[in-house]
Amino acid sequence: MTIRWLRLVGLCLVIGMGASTTHALTPADALALVDGDTGVRIDTLNKLAADPDEKASALIRAMAAEAVRVQGERVFIVEDDGAVDAVTGEKLPLPDDAGDIMINNRLRSAMESALAGMELVGAPPERQREAARTLQRSAFEEPDISQLALIDKALAGNLDAQARQSLELAQAAVLLASEDATQRLAAAQKLGEAKLPIVRPLLLQQMETETSAEVKAALADSLEGIDRMLALGNTLAQAFTGISLGSILLLAALGLAITYGLMGVINMAHGELIMIGAYATWLVQVFFRQSLPAYFDWYLLAALPIAFIASALVGAVMERTVIRFLYGRPLETLLATWGISLVLMQGVRSLFGAQNVGVENPSWMSGGVTLLGNLNLPWNRIIIIGFAVAVLVGVTLLITRTRLGLFVRGVTQNRPIASCMGVNTARIDTYAFALGSGIAGLAGCALSQIGNVGPDLGQSYIVDSFMVVVLGGVGQIAGTVYAALGLGMLNKFIEGWAGAVLAKIAVLVFIIIFIQKRPQGIFAMKGREAT
Repeated sequence: MTIRWLRLVGLCLVIGMGASTTHALTPADALALVDGDTGVRIDTLNKLAADPDEKASALIRAMAAEAVRVQGERVFIVEDDGAVDAVTGEKLPLPDDAGDIMINNRLRSAMESALAGMELVGAPPERQREAARTLQRSAFEEPDISQLALIDKALAGNLDAQARQSLELAQAAVLLASEDATQRLAAAQKLGEAKLPIVRPLLLQQMETETSAEVKAALADSLEGIDRMLALGNTLAQAFTGISLGSILLLAALGLAITYGLMGVINMAHGELIMIGAYATWLVQVFFRQSLPAYFDWYLLAALPIAFIASALVGAVMERTVIRFLYGRPLETLLATWGISLVLMQGVRSLFGAQNVGVENPSWMSGGVTLLGNLNLPWNRIIIIGFAVAVLVGVTLLITRTRLGLFVRGVTQNRPIASCMGVNTARIDTYAFALGSGIAGLAGCALSQIGNVGPDLGQSYIVDSFMVVVLGGVGQIAGTVYAALGLGMLNKFIEGWAGAVLAKIAVLVFIIIFIQKRPQGIFAMKGREAT
């Protein structure tokens, strides 16, 4: 019995010694890692990273930190108070004649991938995804069959779903360089299924050197599928950009649809009311950053009512002091409001300076959603589209379902009769103009989230806003919606193949021809509204 136990213990020791010999960092491996041909060094790096022991991991990390020196056939890891022999772990003073090791860009990239692979196992999901993306990028840029062991080991572990998907693509990219045609065929099919833009250059490169007809056919099929997906993604991206531009035009024109469409006031200062809303948002941001930094992410919710009120007050003052005396005199109204716009711009320059100011997105509006590989939908644009819809619904309900909306419609359609019915027409004029101005302030708040805020902000949207209102039909909110989205889509699709300048010219020509053929716009007034 005792002899049997001794034999069993001896067998375990032999197996343990064999295992430690297999996985331990050897002097030859350490020297091959830090000196010699770059290809051999990368092969050694990938071999050690695929199944590292503690000393190999320490050496690879020290190389990445450029804290490795070499003397003859000995490799040292530099520490604050001396050095450590990379193989034995012995602490000793760093020899004076120990030299630096050379690390080129190719080796640095391989070390980054090796470290990523070593950190995959047992890491949190977010770190796994980041490390897997690093391995995938390295495999796509410079496929090396020596990376396969590292990737296979990572895939054998418990991985996050996104990290596993990235590693499977990296594995296919490496196998695409295999000498086995069967493996190349499977890799070409796997990469084609991904339908990602980053796969396309790799497949094209392999297509030039591929010798197998079957693999070439698979590569061609994969490229065709990717091209179809990219074309679909580009079309959807243009459509989304057009809808995004349309929502911005809608926000900018919705207030004008009230002041010009319903009240007949040609307000050339409408763009400056948008600018005031943007500056109000910037001031709220500054206040939250300085006084309430813990709640900074919520400053935009506080800025919405403040931007509305600030622009509405300015609009009410304009109406009570200037515009009320100019109803029915469009040329004088145009000139007066143009002068007011210059005063407002110069006032902002005097208060805040002529330079643009930056408005930062809250964290919940940062980033975006990526679909189909090449279709990126930014959160700030998505939220602005939703905000435009919400403002549109609110304005529609206010005009059609409330007492104020009834009075506004009554005064704009027949002022004398509304006055005879006891409606205070002067007050309703002020309310309606303040409402349109406040909506312009909301547009400024939204625009501050997609660009810089400056004194000239409103000048970029005043012409487009008038075009939207006229094209949609004066006084028709539904027409404003169709015109804004239509112009946004038309502008972006033409811009895709003709450029931004020609797109602007084409849209302007289209509007001129349309108004010539249909002066009343998309939707014409009907019945008593037209009288």
